Amino acid sequence: MSRYLLDRVVQSAIVLALMSFAIYALIGLMPGDPIDLMISADPKMTSEDAARLRALYGLDKPIIERYGNWLQAALGGDFGYSRMHAKPVLDVLVPALGNTAVLLGLSFVLSIAVALPLGVAAARRPYSRTDYAINLFAFAGISVPPFWLALLLIILFAVILGILPAGGVPAVGDGGFWEGARYLVLPVATLTIASIGGHTRYVRAAMLETLRQDYIQTARAKGLDQDLVVYKHALRNALIPVVTIVALNFGYLFSGALITETIFAYPGMGKLIFDAIMANDFNLALIALLFAALLTLLGNLLADIAYAALDPRISYR
Repeated sequence: MSRYLLDRVVQSAIVLALMSFAIYALIGLMPGDPIDLMISADPKMTSEDAARLRALYGLDKPIIERYGNWLQAALGGDFGYSRMHAKPVLDVLVPALGNTAVLLGLSFVLSIAVALPLGVAAARRPYSRTDYAINLFAFAGISVPPFWLALLLIILFAVILGILPAGGVPAVGDGGFWEGARYLVLPVATLTIASIGGHTRYVRAAMLETLRQDYIQTARAKGLDQDLVVYKHALRNALIPVVTIVALNFGYLFSGALITETIFAYPGMGKLIFDAIMANDFNLALIALLFAALLTLLGNLLADIAYAALDPRISYR
């Protein structure tokens, strides 16, 4: 197992190195740079001033040399400053990451908690009224655009009923825990409803395939309790493909939900990455995107470890 983990760490480091160069190159090839923004903000700046600033910040060098300088500084723990926020990159990134972890973590847990029993119930009675009703609910959740659902919830609960805030986050020290929870209700509900349908369909498909296996039929023929057969024997094996889907969503979990965060004015990772790219804040955009890639790789590693926990036949020795 330790050899396998070491191999995966080395592979992840190689992937991150390639991703860092690809992201740096793509951002560097975007039209305009921070100096162009300075020129547009200060009409008195001359071309000589712009050239001097580009030389000062190293923007006049080839992209390979610029990337090498950035990589050397990053390996030393210096990730640079955010031009847009005038702060170190990590000082801007950590609060946004915390906000996204709360928002998408809650919606992810709630969607799984609802999707698992719904998927199992649909698979236990395939092509019944219960199955059709659950499938209708799942397809409705998949089909509804998140931005449209978010606007409906805002109109209903914030405008018409006036019981929940339309967006944003509470001020520091304003209202405590419950006030913060009120601001999370609508965005969490939007993301939860939007993701329940897909997770339910994955669980149903995996359970249907597992319930047809010979060992499940044998367990039933022995007279074991049906709930025991379904939840102990079938569900554990059916979770293996579901874990794969969950792992793929792990990177998305921390890269943020751009549309939802924008509609609700929520300061999360998705909105932060978008604003950084639009403002040519290279350092902030690069580190945020690399962090999302790192978490995706971590999610895949955790999924592989979960496979061995769910199925004793799988071994990485």
